Amino acid sequence: MKQQKLATFYDVQQLLKQFGFIIYFKDKDDMYEMMKQEIKSLYQYDLISKNDYLQCILIINQRQKEK
Repeated sequence: MKQQKLATFYDVQQLLKQFGFIIYFKDKDDMYEMMKQEIKSLYQYDLISKNDYLQCILIINQRQKEK
């Protein structure tokens, strides 16, 4: 499991895309929640590191609060 460069929301989307997840909903809150669930699943199955998991959640939460 290699460390990812995660600095932007786009980076989180690209990480999910590496695992075959392209998540887009009209309702942004639903989209962010689904992204968090998928990131959590990747972490639980040891596909991403704890640091990557935490960084992704932080980025998604920041994006969610920007509205």
